[in-house]
Amino acid sequence: MKYSIFLSLLFTLALTKSFAQPKIIDKVIAQVGENIILYSEIEGQKQSMIQNGVTVENINECVLLEQMLYNFLLVNQAELDSIQISNEQVDAEMENRLRVYENQMKNVKDEKGNPITLESFYGKTKSQIKEEFRTTIKKRMQGQEVERGITSAIDVSPLEVETFFNSIPKDSLPYINSQLSFQQIAIFPKITKADKELAFKKISDLRKQIVAGKTTFCSAASLYSEDPGSAKNCGRYEATRGMMVKPFEATVYSLKVGEISEVFETEYGFHFMQLLDRKGDDYIVSHILIAPKFSLDSLDASSKRLEKCYNDLKQNKIIWEDAVRIYSNDANTKENRGYITNPITGEIKWSVEEVNQVDPMMFQLTDGLEINQVTSPTLYFDFNERKEAIRIVRVAERTKPHVGNLTDDYNLFRMMALDDKKQKAIAAWTKSKISTAYVRIDDSFKDCQFQNQWIPKAP
Repeated sequence: MKYSIFLSLLFTLALTKSFAQPKIIDKVIAQVGENIILYSEIEGQKQSMIQNGVTVENINECVLLEQMLYNFLLVNQAELDSIQISNEQVDAEMENRLRVYENQMKNVKDEKGNPITLESFYGKTKSQIKEEFRTTIKKRMQGQEVERGITSAIDVSPLEVETFFNSIPKDSLPYINSQLSFQQIAIFPKITKADKELAFKKISDLRKQIVAGKTTFCSAASLYSEDPGSAKNCGRYEATRGMMVKPFEATVYSLKVGEISEVFETEYGFHFMQLLDRKGDDYIVSHILIAPKFSLDSLDASSKRLEKCYNDLKQNKIIWEDAVRIYSNDANTKENRGYITNPITGEIKWSVEEVNQVDPMMFQLTDGLEINQVTSPTLYFDFNERKEAIRIVRVAERTKPHVGNLTDDYNLFRMMALDDKKQKAIAAWTKSKISTAYVRIDDSFKDCQFQNQWIPKAP
C-alpha cells in the first residue's frame, strides 16, 4: 500500500453527503482507538475517485479502508502524544481547503443548471461549515505532525540513490518526456509618487460615492476593484485571523459591523472595506483594491533599459549572469541566475504541459528558440507579484524524450529513492503501533488482504 499524508476527509464527507446510496444502511465498519470509520466514508471515497475518472473495477474497498485505518492510527498516536495544533493553524488550513473546494465546484451545477456553492450544498453559512469540520481538520493536522515526525529526518545518500536506480528493472524505468528550463530578466517599471497619488484619488472617490449612497459597495467592487479573487463576488471575503496581510487585518479588527474603513495601503495597493460580520477570529468583509499603475514614461524607460540589455546580449557584450545581476529587479529570479521555478514541482525543469498550465505565453515565446537563445522584450503579467513587468526569456535547457537515467534525471530518482525510504519507515512504524492500539474491523471486511496485520491471527 502506498502511504500518504492524511486523506482529504472534508471533501470525503462532502461527497458522502451528496453520493451516499439511500438503500445502504450506514454502519461502523472499523475503529482505531476512539475514532470510528463509517461505511458511508468508504462510499464517499469511491464516488470521489469515480468523479476523477477511476473506473469502478479499479476501486478496492479494502485498500481504501486500510488507508483510513492508517490515518486514524496517526490520529490515535497524536492523541497519546498530546500533540497540540493551535486554533489559528486550524483556521488557516480550513480557509485554504475551502478555497480549493470552491474552485473545484466552480462549474458544478444542479439539475436545473444553477451553480452549486458550498453554502447551497450544505444549506449553511461558511462560518457554520467551518465549525462543523473544525474537529476533522484538527485531527488531520495532528496526524500530519505524527507522520512528519516519522519521516522528517530521513535522507538518502548518492550511493542509496544509485542502489535504488539499479534495483528498478530496465523495462520498468520511467519514460521522461521533453523537459525545459527557462531563465528571465524582468524589469518592473517604477511606480512614482504621482502614480500612487492617482490610485489614491481614484479609490478615495469610490469610497465617497459609496458613503454618499450614490452607488453600492457591490456595484463598485464588481466594476472597479482590482482584486480578482473577490471583485466578482461584490468584493466579499470570508477569512480568519492570520490569513491576510497585517494592515488588512488591523483594519478589520478596528471596525464595527457595518462600518466602512478609511483608505489604507498594503503591498498590493490601496484598499478600503466594510465589515459585514465578525465572530471571534472569523470575519466577513466587502473590500475594494486599487493598485497604482506605472506611467507611460516609466514603462518607456524600463523598455529602453531592457532593450539595451537585449542588444548587449545579442552582440556578446555581456554574459547572461552579469545581465541578470545588472538589469533584473525581479526578486523571485534575480538571485538564481534568472531561473524560473516551476510552482507545481518546485524544480527549475518544466514539462510542456506544466508550462502551458502555468504560463502559456512562455511556451509560445520560446517554442522555436535554440538553447541559450533569448526572446525580444515583451510585456507580461507576473502572477507572483500581481503586476505587469517587461521581460526577456532564455531557454536554458531542452531535453529530448528519453528513458530515465541517473545522468539526466538524478533529482527524479533521488526523490523516488527518498520516497521509497520514507514509505519503508512508515510501514515499520505502522507495524509496531498496530499491536499497541485498539483496532476493531467489522466481519464484512474480514476477508480483506491487508498489507498490515490489522486483524489478529487466530490462535
